[in-house]
Formats: sequence, C-alpha cells, structure tokens
Amino acid sequence: MSSSFVCKTCGDTHEGLPTDLGWTLPDVVWFIPEADRPSRAKFDTDRCQLGDRFFIRCILKLPFNEQPGYYGWGVWVELSESSFYRYVELYDEDGSSEPAVPGHIANEIPAYPSTLGLPVTVQFQSSTSRPTVYVPATSDHPLAAAQSSGLDNQQYHAILVVTGSVSGP
Repeated sequence: MSSSFVCKTCGDTHEGLPTDLGWTLPDVVWFIPEADRPSRAKFDTDRCQLGDRFFIRCILKLPFNEQPGYYGWGVWVELSESSFYRYVELYDEDGSSEPAVPGHIANEIPAYPSTLGLPVTVQFQSSTSRPTVYVPATSDHPLAAAQSSGLDNQQYHAILVVTGSVSGP
C-alpha cells in the first residue's frame, strides 16, 4: 500500500492512507441537474434545505481496532425542521451538551448494504467540529457492528479499495 495519497478535496498530498471520505451534498440534492440545483435547494458546506427537507453534514466514525484513530464517513443526515433550526441556532456555539436528535442518512455509503434512509442519532458538537452520527446498537445494519466493535485492517483495506483510494487485493 502507498504511504501517501492525494486528497480529492484539497488536492494536497498527505502522508499515510486516507481515513475519511465525505459527500458534498445529500444524494437527493446531488442528483438535481447542476444548473437547477441553486434554484431548487439552499446549501453550503454544512447545511442544506430542499423544499421542506432539511439536512446537515456530519461524521459517522468507525473506530479502528488494530491501529489508533477511526475511519470517518462525512455523510449528510436528514433531520426534522426543528432539529435543523436548533443546529443552525447553535452553529457557532458548543452544542455538545444538547440531547441527541434522530435523523436518517442521506447518502449511499459504498461497501455497505443500502444506507439511504438508515435511522441514526446525531450529537451536535463544538462550533469547530461536525456533528457525530450514531447508528443504534440495536440496528442489524453492518455499520452498527462496525461502529461498536471497530474495523480491522482487512475491513479498512476493503473500504479503501471500494472508494478507489488503493487498488484491489
């Protein structure tokens, strides 16, 4: 495996292997033709509104169990209107003491069965960190198991292959 990679977001070369991948928009918004997007949805890098649907960008962390750190999926989560506006209200403040809010993942995550619409909880964080996503431990989705027991190096490699970060076995 390579000891460095070129980041698809910033274009810089970083040491080590990628430990995250994110989406720039919820899938439903991404699939709107680019020319129509600005007139149909309001969005920035962290918040999005499409009609009466509300989304925020979050991180779903999967801890590594054979090395330090975690793999972070930068997913969008659909929230209720009231939860969305509470997030907007706390955007420049520390929201980490707020109660977690329910939501649904708004992106398909590769390497896993369908994640679009997967129920999750979201914990707001400080103003310098994106909210954290938790798949309920009671869920039978493989992300719940990965979040609670972690990723081994083989699972991490499979993610790197499916995301195009490294070549296959």
